[in-house]
Amino acid sequence: MGAIIGLLFGLGVLLVWRSGSRNPSRHRTDERRGQLRTAELLAQAGYSAIRPQQLYLLCGLFGMVAAAVVAAVSHSTSIALAFACFAGYSPYALVKLRRRQRTTELRELWPDVVDNLASAVRAGMSLPDAVAQIGVRGPDQLRATFRRFGEDYRATGRFGECLDRLKATLADPVADRIIESLRVAREVGGTDLGRVLRTLSQFLREDARTRAELETRQGWTVNAARLALAAPWIVLGLLALRPQTVVAYDTATGVLVLGIGGATSLVAYRIMLRVARLPQEERVLR
Repeated sequence: MGAIIGLLFGLGVLLVWRSGSRNPSRHRTDERRGQLRTAELLAQAGYSAIRPQQLYLLCGLFGMVAAAVVAAVSHSTSIALAFACFAGYSPYALVKLRRRQRTTELRELWPDVVDNLASAVRAGMSLPDAVAQIGVRGPDQLRATFRRFGEDYRATGRFGECLDRLKATLADPVADRIIESLRVAREVGGTDLGRVLRTLSQFLREDARTRAELETRQGWTVNAARLALAAPWIVLGLLALRPQTVVAYDTATGVLVLGIGGATSLVAYRIMLRVARLPQEERVLR
């Protein structure tokens, strides 16, 4: 009887240990997935040299500095924490803004890149040389990236691996399509690559023209909504300069008002972005 109880006890301990070991693994997987998303965001913004941990550290530093400055001016902990949240998110928001700007810039450049590739293929150049020559004759903003591809290919001679590194550096859905088209043409051959590239160039130009018109019309609405979102917090910042007003926000009711106001602003901002967002092309050929 004692042996059976000991066996059941040991089995129970084993099951508890096995069930507990999955949670940290799932947590590490989620954390890893979040870091990969942040790394892709940095690459799309053109900051591939910055690691996700460095961005997180910068966000924390901005939040602490803002909290210290606002607390020194207003002598209110609740207001300092509110502005620390905004300041802590600001580096991440700036990276996302830079990603949108870079995506818009690249959207105007990809047709020229495709035209250069089509001309090189039509002239009889090999695919590695056609891609590398963009580092010399292509748009100025992309020359350094394609020049590194040429150096990488000359050092390794492995076209597929060099394309993978180029795709990871560019982190752009249009670049993914172009690179995969070149990979397929390299591996299986074919005579339709030039026609495919010319068709893609025409499509990209029409898409860039349409998106530019829509973004111009959308800009006034989005900027007005952002100003309406920032106005209450600007007023709060001005009120923080008056000591007799700040006292009200250090109470439980004041903290509740700040919490509700922050949550309402966040939800309203997300809804505004959702309503005004244009369809974005996803990276399905990673």
